[in-house]
Amino acid sequence: MKAIFVASFVPLPAGIVALTLSASATAEEPQAQATRPPPNSLEYLVTGLALSAETVASPADMCPDDEATPCILERGLGLGIRAGYRTRGAWYAGGAYEFSRHESSNLLRLAIMQQLRAEVRYYMDLGTRATPYLGFGVGAVIYGNEWGADTGGVAGMLGPGIEFAVTPELSVGAALFYRPMVLRAYEDTADQRRADNLFGFGTTHLVGLELIVELRDPLPRW
Repeated sequence: MKAIFVASFVPLPAGIVALTLSASATAEEPQAQATRPPPNSLEYLVTGLALSAETVASPADMCPDDEATPCILERGLGLGIRAGYRTRGAWYAGGAYEFSRHESSNLLRLAIMQQLRAEVRYYMDLGTRATPYLGFGVGAVIYGNEWGADTGGVAGMLGPGIEFAVTPELSVGAALFYRPMVLRAYEDTADQRRADNLFGFGTTHLVGLELIVELRDPLPRW
């Protein structure tokens, strides 16, 4: 009888441990779900600012290799403003205006490039506060001395970025970009003909980095 009595109580500690582990897992599951950001169930008006640093990956027709004249378009720093619409899904569409101050080998007193672009982003939602995306766009560009337009043309944009949600209304991020440009031919202050390779147009290629701060304002549901 004594042996039977002892054997009947041997499984009790294992049962208690199993119940304790089960209760702990049940308590941790809602906590883990609470830390996961909710899905994007709203549409937003997005406004923001961006600081950009860019350099010339290839001056191409803006600074021909066979000419002795210094390059008129080199690295620069800029500021951009943007506004757009963020869908409930993975897409953002908007517009951006950017101006940047560039080095010009002293051929221009104040070399300013201005860009006006339409932009689109495709977000890859990982269920975390940090969301990578791919951005692309197209727009108009002008370049000249002291906010003038010595030349102008069309600019494209392509590159990856990442956005970190500080709060549901505020995000910060960074983006790399490649911007090819097709510019109209012109003659600079040193009487050098530039961007004149094909039918009065030429190309140049910029790459750079943007640091971005954006605000999201929920739009009312229809």
